[in-house]
Amino acid sequence: MAQTLPNSTPRKLLSEVLPPLVLGTATFNHQYNSDPLSLATTAIVHKALRYGIRAFDTSPYYGPAETLLGEALNSQSFVPRSDYILQSKCGRIRADVFDYSPEWIRQSIQSSLQRLGTEYLDVVFCHDVEYVEPHEVITAVETLRELRDQGLIRYVGISGYPTDVLASLAKAVKELTGEPLDAVMSYAHYTLQNTVLFSKALEKLVDSNVDCVLNGSPLGMGLLRRQGVPVGDMGDFHPAPNSLRNRCAEASDVVERHGQNGERLEALALRFSIEGWIRDGAVVGTAVMPLLGDPASASPPRIVQVVRPRLGVTVAGVSYINEIDEVAAIWRDVITALEREYLYQKVMDVFGDEWKDYSWPSPGDGYVPHNGHAEAEDESLLKSRL
Repeated sequence: MAQTLPNSTPRKLLSEVLPPLVLGTATFNHQYNSDPLSLATTAIVHKALRYGIRAFDTSPYYGPAETLLGEALNSQSFVPRSDYILQSKCGRIRADVFDYSPEWIRQSIQSSLQRLGTEYLDVVFCHDVEYVEPHEVITAVETLRELRDQGLIRYVGISGYPTDVLASLAKAVKELTGEPLDAVMSYAHYTLQNTVLFSKALEKLVDSNVDCVLNGSPLGMGLLRRQGVPVGDMGDFHPAPNSLRNRCAEASDVVERHGQNGERLEALALRFSIEGWIRDGAVVGTAVMPLLGDPASASPPRIVQVVRPRLGVTVAGVSYINEIDEVAAIWRDVITALEREYLYQKVMDVFGDEWKDYSWPSPGDGYVPHNGHAEAEDESLLKSRL
């Protein structure tokens, strides 16, 4: 097991260590699935690692998710603990029970460490901050920073649904504590149905010096699926009204009519969100280059070089093996396109200032124009052909 981070370790920015794709585990829960313990969670996590995914997000609120993720990560030996990012949360206990007190935050972190089988967490978010008072969030952030200084966690953030609340709390944290947040996680607000994270909140988060803004739930908590919202053991939990659900069903029909090769709404929506946030979220993204791997190959994932200095970070959850394959395939397409941009730039750099935008003369040196008589004949011939 990895050792607790020493206090003397130079602290990098989160944007220097967080990969651009994070596997979310909210789906390892009774909300999304009737029996999460029957899911092939270990196989999913191992395959994600083989694909080159090096970050995982979870929470005590996600039922057995922390335990399942911990078992999966600790049952493999091909990726050491120091090579992946582990994110969890604190503060939300049940649907209607929250405790942001310093005593509970400390207890929650210790419990998460035990369930995940690790001695430190890379990122911890105050979970669903819109449900508590702002002063409770400030206290929790300060408590987490104390734990950070003790080496139990590395970075501190907040998560929640209303983007205006996230933006106002990010500003308050900076102003009242004198230190900006390392991370803010928004969910279901940069999707094919809703891009408020970009249009209304991003500038405010940038102004509050938030280092990384993670875009979670690119399918809107399962809203943007052909089969509709997921219904697990806890029944229909999704808050979307029926009118919006009906529009999503119409959108699915549009994709089936106009898409290619049996394309589905969820695949289109996932691609839109990943591809778009890589660009639109770059200002609060990561400088870590992506990895691309092939589970069928014994070779380790390769580092992909891209021209862009930062990439927006997406958190995507799956329940089944075929879904991690789908996420990985879309991710590969998007990153391969960025890799092509990098190659374009490398080739253009070869020409440098001397040959970039060079045009050779035409006519070239030594060209002798035709005499007037020949030109007249040419003009007459041209007119006869018109």
